[in-house]
Amino acid sequence: MAAMGLHWDIFCRVIDNFGDIGVCWRLARQLSSEHGCKVRLWVDDMNTLAPLCPALDPRLAAQTVEGVEIRPWSEPFPPVEPADVVIEAFACDLPPTYLQAMANRSPKPCWINLEYLSAEAWVEECHGLASPHPTLPLVKHFFFPGFTPGTGGLLREAGLFRERDACAAARSRGNALEVSLFCYGTAPVGEMLDIWASGDQPVRCHVPPGQPLAAVQRHLGGNVPWHQGKLEVVPAPFVPQPDFDRRLWACDINFVRGEDSFVRAQWAAKPFVWHIYPQQDDAHIAKLDAFLDRYTAGLPPAAADAAKRLFHAWNTGSDLAAAWAAFAAQRAPLERHGRQWATALAPRPDLAEDLVKFCDDKL
Repeated sequence: MAAMGLHWDIFCRVIDNFGDIGVCWRLARQLSSEHGCKVRLWVDDMNTLAPLCPALDPRLAAQTVEGVEIRPWSEPFPPVEPADVVIEAFACDLPPTYLQAMANRSPKPCWINLEYLSAEAWVEECHGLASPHPTLPLVKHFFFPGFTPGTGGLLREAGLFRERDACAAARSRGNALEVSLFCYGTAPVGEMLDIWASGDQPVRCHVPPGQPLAAVQRHLGGNVPWHQGKLEVVPAPFVPQPDFDRRLWACDINFVRGEDSFVRAQWAAKPFVWHIYPQQDDAHIAKLDAFLDRYTAGLPPAAADAAKRLFHAWNTGSDLAAAWAAFAAQRAPLERHGRQWATALAPRPDLAEDLVKFCDDKL
């Protein structure tokens, strides 16, 4: 039975940011538009999806947007026929009644636990592993996005690079360094703003609502837009996901966070800085270093060191001024490397394509 064209259910719980729903919404759209899948997206917080999907009406019990049926994940969960493929995003735990309906279904659905992206080596060992349910006649498979052939790839729409390069060719450049700033509330935003304001290079910083803009407002006060020394800060509204890509393409350096914008920054092929989601006991630093080891492997030593220093400074708040100076001095090789990195990853199947092939083998 071919996985493309079948009915897929994607379940997503919004934790406290846009990363989980950003990945699920992008995956749902791509499965529908590129693989002919009938996709139903279950979301427990429709209001968080709304800024990424302006056509969404959070009050409706069911609606179709961009070919995807969107349903609120509410309690009690409605009695519905389980899909052929069930995506449990980021170990969100399926509704018990839906899980029982999966067990009663014949044939059984292909059940996938879509995991978080990591560059750590152990991911390859766990990708695709089966996990039988302890009491029900069901088997769940773990599916890990990743950077190597032993993982499930990265989300990448068809034609993305052509659109990116056309946008870059049409861009008119000014004197200011164009920077996008998307981060968690723990980032040293105020210190970075002061560094840019006191520097020699004019900087125009584009900041979306939420935690990034709140951090700017706390530090600079007053009214928007802000002008301080060499720095101009411009509020940037939340936009649909394709427009977010265009914002990254229009900037010279992109500060991103979480998972979805982290991947989009890599496809943008520009120098970028990743604010990884903070975890207890600094467990996230090992994930940060695993990525940096892969990402910087092809860089000249000075550029590799500059990237590592700024990623760490942005995530820890230490030695930020020196780290930014080194990063800015290596901008040319970092920009060349950004394009080489994206080009090297592109021949691999993307995440949606890998999922379709994986489920095709299981059905």
